[in-house]
Amino acid sequence: MTERHLWLRHEVRSTERRTPIVPDDARRLVDNGVRLTVEESPQRIFPAAEYEAVGARIAPAGSWTSAPSGTVVLGLKELPDEPAGLTHHHIYFGHAYKKQPGAARLLRRFTAGGGALLDLEYLVDDEGRRLAAFGYWAGYLGAALAVLQHRGRLTAPLRPTDKNALDDTLRRLPGDEDLTALVVGALGRSGRGARAAFDTAGVDPTCWDLAETRALDRAALLRHDVMVNAVLATSPVPPFLRERDIDDPARALRTLCDVTCDVGSPLNVLPVYDRTTEWAEPVRRLRKEPPLDLIAIDNLPSLLPRESSVDFSRALLPLLLEYDAHPAWSRCLARFRQACAGLVADGDGGHRD
Repeated sequence: MTERHLWLRHEVRSTERRTPIVPDDARRLVDNGVRLTVEESPQRIFPAAEYEAVGARIAPAGSWTSAPSGTVVLGLKELPDEPAGLTHHHIYFGHAYKKQPGAARLLRRFTAGGGALLDLEYLVDDEGRRLAAFGYWAGYLGAALAVLQHRGRLTAPLRPTDKNALDDTLRRLPGDEDLTALVVGALGRSGRGARAAFDTAGVDPTCWDLAETRALDRAALLRHDVMVNAVLATSPVPPFLRERDIDDPARALRTLCDVTCDVGSPLNVLPVYDRTTEWAEPVRRLRKEPPLDLIAIDNLPSLLPRESSVDFSRALLPLLLEYDAHPAWSRCLARFRQACAGLVADGDGGHRD
């Protein structure tokens, strides 16, 4: 990659502490001829000074909007609402290809400005496997919070921590009752993370994946105390839980954690809630009797910002070093153009938000 300018932006979401590139990997970008600009960010787990020490230029938060033409803007979560037209290529999780709320509006901002979205969710290899993901840590945090909630030890607001401190709170204590847990999507990245957290908590979960969800046994699902959904649906499937299921008086399920958080999308496999939960109030009671608590936080890995950022950055670095050559970026761009063409086919908007 020659004379490429990457711009690491500040995240506008106050609870986003992660970064897609950590300072050690930023050094490798600079050493390989990449011009790297890093915005100041009071909440990023790694301070700007650590990037400056490895050769990055530091810029004010939010100044990416005036970055030179040809700059590639790198982030993780949503962009601010302005400017109306996006002129740069942006690398981040756009959540814009499954008709999520706000998706069409975001795509129209790119088409208005002539920029492009290179969505990290669609940065995949030849067989469609994601090349850089936070899934393991999302699953780990999802299961950990579910166990803590079920055991009455989850406190709010949630605060970022490290894995050792989290595990200290997660381990089973004398007097903790046995609980039954279910991980749906157990063989994927998020599922593996969830299973690891349950193991730390002294829980041996039931593990379901494709074979079990093709012929879903909802009665068996409802017999578990805790469920973690780690399925990332790519095509419509019958929902795992419906309103009538959670109204079943025989339901044993008391704590539900949706790691995927596809709320508002036609691909949502848990259409029993209409909005995510937040760090300030991580749990929402869906039913009073018998009780059912929901955890649905869409940036779970930010609660372990250092560990999750280091892992993600390690996977993303070689792809950034081959930004002009690696076929995964071409696939990302093609997927963006396909989504924009869908807007036009649907009459400049299709899914209105």
